[in-house]
Parts: sequence; structure tokens; C-alpha cells
Amino acid sequence: MYQALYRKYRPIDFDSVVGQESLVRTLKNSIINNSFSHAYMFFGPRGTGKTTLSKIFARAVNCLNPIDGNACGKCSCCLNSYEKECVDIIEIDAASNNGVDEIRELKNKISLVPANLKFKVYIIDEVHMLSLGAFNALLKTLEEPPEHAIFILATTDPQKVPETIISRCQCFSFKRISNGCIVKRLRDICKMEKISISDEVLNEIASASEGGMRDALGLLDKLRSFTNGEITVDDFIELNGLITKDNLKELVDSIMQGDNTRVLQLISSYNENGKNLIQIMSQLMNYLRNIIVSYYVDNIIFAYNVDNLIKLVNTVNEKMFDIKKSGNPNIYIEMLLLKFMNDYTKNTTIDDKKNISREIKTLEKEKTVSLTENFKTKQNIEYNNKIEDIQVIKSIDKDNNDDQSDNSKNNDKVEEPVKNINTSASMSSTVDNTNNDNDIVTLRLENLFEIMKARVNNTLAMADKQILKNVVNSMNVFNDYTFDNEIGYIACSLLDGKVRAASEDSIILSYYYDSIVKQNLLELDKITDVFNRLTNLNKKIAIITDDDWEKEKSKYIQTIKNGQQYTVIEEPEMKVFEGLKENDIISNSAMELFGDIVEME
Repeated sequence: MYQALYRKYRPIDFDSVVGQESLVRTLKNSIINNSFSHAYMFFGPRGTGKTTLSKIFARAVNCLNPIDGNACGKCSCCLNSYEKECVDIIEIDAASNNGVDEIRELKNKISLVPANLKFKVYIIDEVHMLSLGAFNALLKTLEEPPEHAIFILATTDPQKVPETIISRCQCFSFKRISNGCIVKRLRDICKMEKISISDEVLNEIASASEGGMRDALGLLDKLRSFTNGEITVDDFIELNGLITKDNLKELVDSIMQGDNTRVLQLISSYNENGKNLIQIMSQLMNYLRNIIVSYYVDNIIFAYNVDNLIKLVNTVNEKMFDIKKSGNPNIYIEMLLLKFMNDYTKNTTIDDKKNISREIKTLEKEKTVSLTENFKTKQNIEYNNKIEDIQVIKSIDKDNNDDQSDNSKNNDKVEEPVKNINTSASMSSTVDNTNNDNDIVTLRLENLFEIMKARVNNTLAMADKQILKNVVNSMNVFNDYTFDNEIGYIACSLLDGKVRAASEDSIILSYYYDSIVKQNLLELDKITDVFNRLTNLNKKIAIITDDDWEKEKSKYIQTIKNGQQYTVIEEPEMKVFEGLKENDIISNSAMELFGDIVEME
């Protein structure tokens, strides 16, 4: 029966493991010095050797005569550990055995001494899939296991493992394997398997595998089955739904020239020919990256405007998450590229963008300076307005006196105070607009504070400890989105808050600073949407300060002690304040909260 390459060439000792030199050295020394721990945690990207090193380590600790940290492969323990029927090296898939009952069964059996080896080694793969109850059942056993038991926990997502479990383990972080190591390993395997393949294809495989040796061997296995002769780059491109460099150049040319029709035709043809549009977008980013690097590093001049190339890379990169999650990537990509061309390349030639006239640049600069000065002036306009009023009043009094004394000599002087009055009135109007903006922010916050009071009351009235635990556990999902270009700042904001109480309908989040609470309240809709979308929950959010929470908690405890109960009250209606855009409200609020330390752009 044919055996997959990643299984056939799986390392059997420490020396054959590639790309994890520091980890291998540490584990080998622990065997040599007989100083190994009772519990380990291996975490890192898929296909980097976590399970493989777990099995190698399990055999090495049981070897009777280890050689430089490696199992000798000749003693009775080694011979027994290599057999599939070995009962002392137990590999558990936590994805399918994630309940409390399975862990309790493990605890009942762990007290039994090993049948043939020195140690019983439990390898729990994908440990982050265990339920909270299973983790709690494992906790005490993991902390104080029998002397003959060793635990090795492997996971690709350590953020989902409770800190109480991690603190009881010796942790090892597996890194992505470099392209050079992958290419060297693939070349050796190709020689042994007599596979004819070029170095260019090997480099493409290494790049596509993203640091995972198992993925690289899987791609090589597919290519081997795809062709009977020499494996070429065209075979790799065809098998993985990619496009050639000539196709990429044509696509970039069409985008940078603003040729909407041609771009749509290309995307449609890729889709109809079964190409992977998501991978093509990744190809496009890498292709553009190489062009930009060549421009800045090697001083190679291209026909494209480099600033627009950078904008295109950033645009695609920012939307990659949405493209992958889209129900129809074809339409999403078409709309994305059309918008980019309309914003940056439509009706504008390459030469136009390279050689913008000095007059336009000067006008834009003057306009920017003017806007900046107006904004800075706006912050102190109320003070300046009072001074202007005083000056105007003095000017009017002076002119009136002059008119009374000699009205017939100079009639034109009467118009000067009028001009000053109009200027003052104009400034007063501006102040009124500014005050109106601040009034809207204040009114909106007052409305939100009233809503928060009701939500806090209703959450405490229906609070449930189990729901609270579930919500706290679900907050870990935001760790995966802290660097997301679209919602990263909201994910960080949610992680910064403390979940104080939870019910079926709502939760209470508290923050240390009052200014943070106000800012989050102004973006309450976005925060609620991201929270419910990523946790698959449907809850309202109450946001308060830590001090307010302490007051509410004391009030709640006192109410319970008095034998009374909280009752659900009707939540005030969220009012809509017209006349000011949301971004303006947030900007004005930021200025109100932080003053001159905020730099507005």
C-alpha cells in the first residue's frame, strides 16, 4: 500500500528533525542529564514537528541506553516503543476526546504502572479543543502525576489553553521552518524517491507551505501524482489554481491603467478556468512587493507609479480577511479592484501621476495649511471672539463719537464698524456651530449613560455565573484579531475591558479610565457588532468605569443581604442626534476628553 511522503519520511530521532535546532538541543540535553519534566507543552504552527518530536521524546526517555540523547533503537524498550501495539505511549486526539468522561477515564488508568517501558507517556494532541470541564479534571493530575507518568500537550492555539494548565508545563514554542530548510529536505527526498524536479519548483513549494514541512511534502506528493515526467513550474501553477508571471503582469498593467473592462474580463476568466482567486490575490501582493523592493533597493525604474503600487498592496492586504470569509470572492475582488481604480487610477495616465504640476501641489499645500490653521484657531475661537467683540465695541464707540462731532466730513467711516460687526457675527456663528457640535456629543453621552444604568441593573437582575464563565472564555477569540486592519482596535478594546457580570441578554464591561469609557460608548454599535459576530453570541453591552462597578457591586450585595431582589426595568430609547456625522462626534469628543494632546489630521 502506498504511504504518503510525510508519513514515510517522518523523523525517527532528534538528529533527523529540521528547522527546530534550539528545541532539539534542549530536549536532548534533558535526556542526557536525566532532568526532564513531568509535563511539556509544544505549541506552534501546523506541520512544524510538534507531534513528531513528542513521539521521539517519548521513545528517548524510555530508552535503557540513550546515545547522545537519542534512543539507541536496540534495547527492549526501544523495540517495544516502535511497535503500534505499545500500550505505554498513549496518543490522545483532544478534538474527538474532549469531554470530562474521557479525562476521568485517563485519570483512573494513569495510576497503573507501565506494562513494558520505564514511563507512561501521554501525548494529547490539539489540547486546546478540551472543554473547560475536561481542563479542570486534568488540572490536579497534571500538577502532581505519578512518578511513572509524563504528559506532552501539543496545540496550534495556545491562547485557548487556560493559564493554570500552561503554568504547570514546560513550554516550547515551535517556529515556522525556513524556506531553505524545506528546500534542502525536499531535494533529499526527491533524490531518494527519484523524482525529477527543478529548484524553482522546490522554492515555490516551500513558499506556498508557509513554514510547514508537512504541507510541503503534501504538495510534493500531489505534484508527483499529477505528472509522470519532470515536474515543472507550470505543473505547480496548474495544480494549485495559480496564474503565471505574465498573467500577473497583465493584471497589474490593466489595474494601473484604470482599464475596468479588461480587469473584469481577467477576473472572470480566472474564475471560469477554476483558478483560486484567493491565492491569486496573494500572488498579486507578492508580485507587487517584489516590484516595490526592486524600486527602492536596486533602483530599478518601472512604468508604474510606486505610490499607487503601495496603495494597491495595502488595499488588498487589508481586505484579505474579508475576501477569505466572503461567500462569493469573485464579486468581492471585482468590487475591490473597481473601487481602487476609481479612487487612484481612473482617468489619470501614468505620466500625469508622475509629473503633477507645481501649481497644483502648491495649491494643495496652501489648502492643507489653511485647513490646519482654521482647525487650530477653532479650538480657541471662543476666547478670540470675546476679544474681537471688545475691539468692535470700542471701534463702534469711537466712530460714533467721531460721527457726532463731524458727520459731514467723512461719511465712509460709518461703514468700517459695520464690517467689524459682520466679522464678529461670522465668528459668533462659527462658535455657535462648535458649541452645537459639543452639545450633540454631550447629549449623546448623557443618553448613553442612562441606557448603561438600565443595562447594568438588568444584567445584575438576571446575572448567571455559568454564563459569565462562558463569556470570559469566549473573550480569548479576540486575541486572534488584535492585528486585524479592520477590527483590530476594537478587539484590543474588548480585551482591555473586564467582564464583570453576564446574563442571557447582556454583559457588563468596565474600564479604569473614564475617557476610555466615553470613547467606547461613542462606538458602542461597532463594539457590540464585533463582539457578537466573533463570539457567536447575541448580547447587549454595558460599559462603565471600574469605580462605578465597585459602587454597583456594593449596592447589589447590600440589596441581596437585605433580602431584596433586583427587578428588570425598561431600557431608555437610544436617541438619534442629527446634524453631525459620527466621525465628527468622535473627533470632537476626543478633543473634549484629551485637549491639546490629541493631534487631529
